[in-house]
Amino acid sequence: MIFPEYLKKNDGIGVTAMSHPVEDELERFRFEHGAETLRAMGYDVTFTENVFKAADAFGRSGSGAEKATQFNELVKNEKVKAIISAGGGDFLAEMLPYVDLEAFRENPKWVQGYSDNTSILYYLTTKADVATAYGCNFSDFGMEPWDISVRRGFGVLEGTVKKQNSFDFYQDGFGTHETGLEGYDATVPVEWKTLDGNKASMEGRLIGGCMDVLLNICGTPFDGTRDFVEKYKKDGIIWYLESFDLGFEQLMEGLWKLKISGWFEGAKGFVFGRPLFYRAENYDGTPLPSYKEVLMERLGDLNVPIIMDADVGHKGPQFVMINGARTKVEAENGKGSVTYWEAEC
Repeated sequence: MIFPEYLKKNDGIGVTAMSHPVEDELERFRFEHGAETLRAMGYDVTFTENVFKAADAFGRSGSGAEKATQFNELVKNEKVKAIISAGGGDFLAEMLPYVDLEAFRENPKWVQGYSDNTSILYYLTTKADVATAYGCNFSDFGMEPWDISVRRGFGVLEGTVKKQNSFDFYQDGFGTHETGLEGYDATVPVEWKTLDGNKASMEGRLIGGCMDVLLNICGTPFDGTRDFVEKYKKDGIIWYLESFDLGFEQLMEGLWKLKISGWFEGAKGFVFGRPLFYRAENYDGTPLPSYKEVLMERLGDLNVPIIMDADVGHKGPQFVMINGARTKVEAENGKGSVTYWEAEC
């Protein structure tokens, strides 16, 4: 596994829109403030043209080829050492056929984002064998002051943070911006859970992302899972997964699809983030299977530790999860941690 160089002062950070652009003026102010903060820390921040480009009729920042062109330019720019996604949304996968994978292998650098960015991160790690970062999009860098999750997550990219401990509170849903500088409205207590109620501990090679997106690329030419699992089977695989808008039927069918496709062979454990829109009851109030029940039904026979409601994904604050890293994950008494050993990768 290739680890990009850790960030250091005077390095360049490129921000590009691989899904949707930033059109709201308040959000644009937030982005510019985030860039100013990073520049004050000694980093050179560059926005590609599509970040603030008016969207097309489909809400995209450009065609697949156009988005890939701007991404490839950042990859080939020797000054740029990290590429941070402007945001999530839809349609990122359209750019994958045009991504210059060989150029990325020759110029490995950190690529970070979450949600729809799962497509590019997963592709780069499983096909190019380069570690990538599933963490906050660029908007979070516009907070004033930075939340501990942003400070610690950036420390992961700088190589100063190897262990992340669970947070105290999380934000249940999306926040609203009035000044453009808001942090998380985190008021709900964080509680990591295990399916069996016992302490969980697992070690292995980390991989995963947003399930809504993974189900879309499973079985396509951009799915390098089987090769990744085979290459690192001696380490074992730790899967981290989270869902945006999967109902219980989609979750049931999705886990079946990934399992039958061989994704979970050699799995040492699973870490599930807090689902954003999962409902445990129907619109008429009748109960539906809980998230836990679905996980038990689909994954219980694997007899590996399964953690739920971890600090991963859409209900922030969130960890930076390093795809491809040798990792130890622990959970006990509602708290948890993730520790990396990049030197062994």
